[in-house]
Amino acid sequence: SSLCAMYCRSMPHIFSLKEQTIVVTGATGALAGATAQHLVSEGAHVVFVSRTQSNIDEAVSACIGLKGTATGFACDVTDSASVTELRDEVLAKFGRIDGLVNGAGGNKPGAVVGPDASIFDLDIADYNKVLELNLQGTLIPSLVFAEAMVKQGKGSIVNFSSMAARPVITRVLGYSNAKAAIDNQTKWLAVELAKRHGEGVRVNAVAPGFFVGEQNRALLLNPDGSLTDRGQRIVEKTPMGRFGASEEVVGAVHYLLSDAARFVTGDVLAIDGGFSAFSGV
Repeated sequence: SSLCAMYCRSMPHIFSLKEQTIVVTGATGALAGATAQHLVSEGAHVVFVSRTQSNIDEAVSACIGLKGTATGFACDVTDSASVTELRDEVLAKFGRIDGLVNGAGGNKPGAVVGPDASIFDLDIADYNKVLELNLQGTLIPSLVFAEAMVKQGKGSIVNFSSMAARPVITRVLGYSNAKAAIDNQTKWLAVELAKRHGEGVRVNAVAPGFFVGEQNRALLLNPDGSLTDRGQRIVEKTPMGRFGASEEVVGAVHYLLSDAARFVTGDVLAIDGGFSAFSGV
């Protein structure tokens, strides 16, 4: 039918991110970095944000020859003044901000309950740093960039949550608490922005399952590449029977940034090989 033909013709457009300006924090990490590079390959103008300039330069140089553009800014996402300066520089350079991916995060040894330690050995200072980096490091950019998005009438924010936010995953107390709060923050901001400012600005999150990165490699893999006991238990609890690959996150982020998800807000999308669906039995 003509309606079907019209719909099919619109499909490539609603997924397109070409010429959109998208800021990615934590863009030198494994998952956020893969996401940022993918967005450049899709023709977007991507702003790579991290604390370390040398890491940014390396990530940006890896995008030479792709369809879009890559620009790097060193910024502390837990510092409101620094993030505001970043926003103003992005607006001055590109004129608008279409998307924000909050990929900055991480963990601290003292916020982890080690295999030979007790919960009573928790380092509260490290615990607070993990909350600050993951929670405030998502909230501050969200508020600063959403202000610009509200003024232009449109924008999409995608946060990085984690499977650690849902079922209890032993040892990673600080990280789990922070990511659980990210889930709530995502829903809270989605509701607040839609009710007060209309449907133009959306907030969602992705919740990756287990992906091997520098942060968790020693927990999941032995030096010879074989699974640790913890890694083996995770794979057994994952119906697909493996860890994820970084490129398996980027499609979900792409979708949530695009107009294909224009009626989606306040959602936390699991990318976990079925980990959260499986009871273990």
